[in-house]
Amino acid sequence: MKEDKRKRLEQAGWKVGDTQGFLGLSDQEQAYIDLKLTFSRLLKKERKQNGLTQSELAERIHSSQSRVAKMENGDPSVSVDLIIKALLTLDVSRETLGENIKHPPLT
Repeated sequence: MKEDKRKRLEQAGWKVGDTQGFLGLSDQEQAYIDLKLTFSRLLKKERKQNGLTQSELAERIHSSQSRVAKMENGDPSVSVDLIIKALLTLDVSRETLGENIKHPPLT
């Protein structure tokens, strides 16, 4: 957010902050959420680069299309384990996973 906009909002009585502060998340909780979203975005990108539909990926990982959609959208009901399983199924290397942890792409 631009600084001038932030100042105007604060002067109008609004509190300005981030999701972590609003929800009272610990640094570890925020890091976990960030990691999950990074992997979710990577999954969608890799699936499309492989020319697969959500249904086709679902068949490969023995799941459902709706579950793949939830994985790609970072749904809280989906485990990071399942997202990583899907990424590995798409032949994403451990090095690529590590690089995405080390240097998450900008949204």
